[in-house]
Amino acid sequence: MKVVQHINDFKSNKPTVITIGTFDGVHLGHRQILEKVMQSAEEQDMDSLLLTFFPHPRMVLQSSSDLKLINTIDEKIQILSSVGIQNLVIHPFSFEFSRLTAREYVEDVLVKGLNAKKVIIGYDHRFGRNRVADINDLKKMAVEFDFEVEEISKQELEDVAVSSTKIRSAIDEGNIRLANEYLTTPFMITGKVVKGKGLGRKFGYPTANISVAEAYKIIPAKGVYIVTSHIEGRKIQGVLNIGFNPTTGDNKLSIEVFFIDYEADLYGKKIQLQLLDRIRGEQKFASTEDLIKAIDSDVSLAKKYFNEN
Repeated sequence: MKVVQHINDFKSNKPTVITIGTFDGVHLGHRQILEKVMQSAEEQDMDSLLLTFFPHPRMVLQSSSDLKLINTIDEKIQILSSVGIQNLVIHPFSFEFSRLTAREYVEDVLVKGLNAKKVIIGYDHRFGRNRVADINDLKKMAVEFDFEVEEISKQELEDVAVSSTKIRSAIDEGNIRLANEYLTTPFMITGKVVKGKGLGRKFGYPTANISVAEAYKIIPAKGVYIVTSHIEGRKIQGVLNIGFNPTTGDNKLSIEVFFIDYEADLYGKKIQLQLLDRIRGEQKFASTEDLIKAIDSDVSLAKKYFNEN
């Protein structure tokens, strides 16, 4: 997959079949749309292309937006690279870009910039300054600029919207198993390993503390999760804790993982965790002894999970 970070950087000798959207999470509904784009491109000897924007338009146009995304932009690139789409264009979204008229958007971005010969888009797609243009306007311009428009039905789009809503809701609630049923890859957390207080080591369970740089990344409900990670070519099993560690009196949210049968100096390294299931919510224990017993149980349950799956 070819990734470019600006429309002006895109170069192609072939015309393109394009779809447009945020594609957060790249779930099963998104996958169906991308399959349609790729199949159409193959049948017509064109290149397939996804046009997306970063930051998310709501983050730019709604200053009060507290929108959290399922994937960081790097995670999205990683997932899309496995789907088979040939080109990913991530255009910087800005207030200035949002002021393009509908005609400027179609002519300068889709036609001249991305060489579009077919646009596969939802029936409710709106574009141009103040989002005044709709799919009927796009179809009229398609005749003028010589490209085809294929409309994604209301039912197909509603399935996509429902999936996105359900995924975010499930993650917020800690229901990772449900979220993963909709996603094409397990929900992931990516971050750098930073120094912690070292309490896990004192308890017999040394942890890697993960710092997630992207404030817009959705973090699941506080609790204990079963995870895997790929480190130096090995698939490592682990137990992840997200929370404030109420038993030890912390007041800062921490994301820390204990890797089963694996220990290495990971400080400063970027690692990615795939969340598979939730063991329990966050609890405050009467003593550190009770906390250690709970961790023992968490690790045992994780081992049992891996043995059975």
